Amino acid sequence: MIHSAFHEGPFAPVTEEVTAFDLPVTGSLPVELSGRYLRNGPNPIGLDDAEAHWFLGPGMVHGVRLRDGRAEWYRNRWVRSRDVAAALGETWAGGPEHDGMDFPANTHVLSHGGRTLATVESGPLPYELTYELDTVAPCDFGGTLPGGYAAHTKLDRRAGDLHAIAYYWALDHIQHIVVGPDGTVRSTTDIPVSDGPMIHDFALTERYVVLFDLPVTFSMDAVAAGSQLPYTWNPTHQARIGLLPRAGTAREVQWIEVEPCWVFHTLNAYDDGDQVVVDMCRYQGSYDVSILSGRGPLTLDRWIVDPAAGKVVQQRLDDRTQEFPRADERVISRPYRYGYSVEIAEVSRAMVDGNGDLTDTAFANTLIKHDLMAGTTQVHAFGRDATAGEAVFAPSSPDAAEDDGYVMAFVHDPDRGATDLVLLAGQDFTGEPVARVHLPVRVPLGFHGNWIGD
Repeated sequence: MIHSAFHEGPFAPVTEEVTAFDLPVTGSLPVELSGRYLRNGPNPIGLDDAEAHWFLGPGMVHGVRLRDGRAEWYRNRWVRSRDVAAALGETWAGGPEHDGMDFPANTHVLSHGGRTLATVESGPLPYELTYELDTVAPCDFGGTLPGGYAAHTKLDRRAGDLHAIAYYWALDHIQHIVVGPDGTVRSTTDIPVSDGPMIHDFALTERYVVLFDLPVTFSMDAVAAGSQLPYTWNPTHQARIGLLPRAGTAREVQWIEVEPCWVFHTLNAYDDGDQVVVDMCRYQGSYDVSILSGRGPLTLDRWIVDPAAGKVVQQRLDDRTQEFPRADERVISRPYRYGYSVEIAEVSRAMVDGNGDLTDTAFANTLIKHDLMAGTTQVHAFGRDATAGEAVFAPSSPDAAEDDGYVMAFVHDPDRGATDLVLLAGQDFTGEPVARVHLPVRVPLGFHGNWIGD
């Protein structure tokens, strides 16, 4: 089986849904935090029919509810697609589909327009969940979404608009989708592309939607060979970055060529005078998504895009192997100072080949705080077997300073054999955690989540 590593150790799926109340806490939870920390990720139902590819297991959303300095509940729930409902002996709720596709969205979980949504890319619709994470139905935003949707979104907090870039292998274009504050699609813009590229993430500035058209493209050869996720490295596909103006009627993309590389995730982007600054975790050279393999290195890089000259200057921000970059959601699309990423030994070993830095994992389960203005980093290490996941930032109040708040992530506690929700103070990043919420179970390594304040 390909990548059986993704069914073992910290990746191993859990076998049941759990509801627990009044969770024990070490330290003290900030009373100003009222809401839910949610995270999505693949969790096969039974390893007999487990998918060979990490990205294809049915989504399971894990959530912790905080209020008044208490951790009121923990829940984990599978996203009930038609097949998942059948596997669990339940009746599927039904709902809309795009091109006959129904997939238990496993990549991200967010809140917009009064809905909690589990999202996935490449054609299927997101799934709406209740506050307590039970499945409602697939969501096409009240019938206003013309096709599939995306895993990653960016919220323009000033306008209240949610931006996304959707792709689907059978189309000759990708689509920029804007969902308004009311939860219906406000606009769609089709952007022609060739070869069916995978576009996992994008970036947003106040002037532009920043597109990544990179040489990982849909492969019929991989389909014929039985690949479950047939997106492979295509050396004949020119790597390029695109600037789609957000304003105006003639919204023509300006494409600028870049060195061949792969990008799963952006940290943030912003306009700097006439230039555009884009920060991302970048895999140098070729990358094959069908088997999650690249030579690397994988680093935190910056592209400074000069539209007038049609040129991109690349800078190295941090050379450690890291992924899942996140910034304070309030600064998305605008100049910012701080970013957070995670160095996960197991993910690095599984997804980057030939990188000699990964032999010693003692220092590789760490959260990294980047001060991009000072050019410095701080590291919070959790220990050899204390696998940490993606970190998200929760401000201490809506108008708090950018670093005034808490960095939260699921961290495996090897002594308990279970997972903690760990909260670090943004301004005391290397210090003892402010709080550890002790979950009764292990949370497998997964993908993305959010702090969703009430």
